[in-house]
Amino acid sequence: MYPQTSPFEKMKIFFTKREALSRIILINIAVWLVIALIRNLAFLFSSPEVGTSGLYKQYLSEYLLSFLALPANLNVFLVKPWTIFTYMFLHFDFLHILFNLLWLYWFGAIFVQYLTQRQFLATYILGGIVGGIVYMTAYNVFPVFDVVRGNALALGASASVLAIVVAISFYVPNYTINLFILGPIKIKYIALITIAMDLLMINSGNAGGHLAHLGGALWGFMYVKMLPFADPSKIFSIFSDQNVQRFKTARKNKFKVHYGKPHLTDEEYNLLKKEKQQRIDKILDKISQSGYNSLTKEEKELLFSSSNKQNN
Repeated sequence: MYPQTSPFEKMKIFFTKREALSRIILINIAVWLVIALIRNLAFLFSSPEVGTSGLYKQYLSEYLLSFLALPANLNVFLVKPWTIFTYMFLHFDFLHILFNLLWLYWFGAIFVQYLTQRQFLATYILGGIVGGIVYMTAYNVFPVFDVVRGNALALGASASVLAIVVAISFYVPNYTINLFILGPIKIKYIALITIAMDLLMINSGNAGGHLAHLGGALWGFMYVKMLPFADPSKIFSIFSDQNVQRFKTARKNKFKVHYGKPHLTDEEYNLLKKEKQQRIDKILDKISQSGYNSLTKEEKELLFSSSNKQNN
């Protein structure tokens, strides 16, 4: 029998991989944990009245939301343009982040079976951006949002996750998964049902969230349809490990100052010394077999310089 990998070991292997899927999940978890830690610290340093009443959560949440969540008001957004990016990693409620990351893991794992980690990263980021744009556009176009526009904020990875779900569902529409009770179902139907639910629930209490979801879904669909002709994810190639390492090496060499001969590390020096000794050994073997006159001019010069260094 073959040893089976435990769930803990599988999780460890997954999160130690230097891949976009695991990194995006880790970033979301890290942000949520930092916010939870800040909340605990805020509780400890708050006054008895504020701490026992729970008002510290409200004050802290309002501050963090004002800085990291995506505002519907365009004037506010122009002052905080980074929120189009930060909002897609921001969660406060445990169930909110739990369901988003479960969906991201399930469909992200299918996504990277057929497409690349770079394309996954691009779909997540661009899906979130398009979802945010649709959200802000709707709140500034439709009159029903006039009253709430000034205070409305969007947060969460849902738009990005739905972009992943829709993209892979239309890329491999017949891919089938087994759902509890329902049994085998093609992922294209899961995507269509999810889109239909967001459309039907726009008039619910979370209209902005559903609009952002639809924006993410729109990008996922558009991305798959443009793939045979163009791949916008190529702009994310600059974040690949190879390019990052290349940039670090180039930057290091740029600011390195050499005085005289370039400085070698111990490993480089020992390697050069070993290679030189091997060449000299070959020259000596050649002399023993064919005589000194069989050496080339270069070989004679190398042997001569080596003997001088030894005598010195």
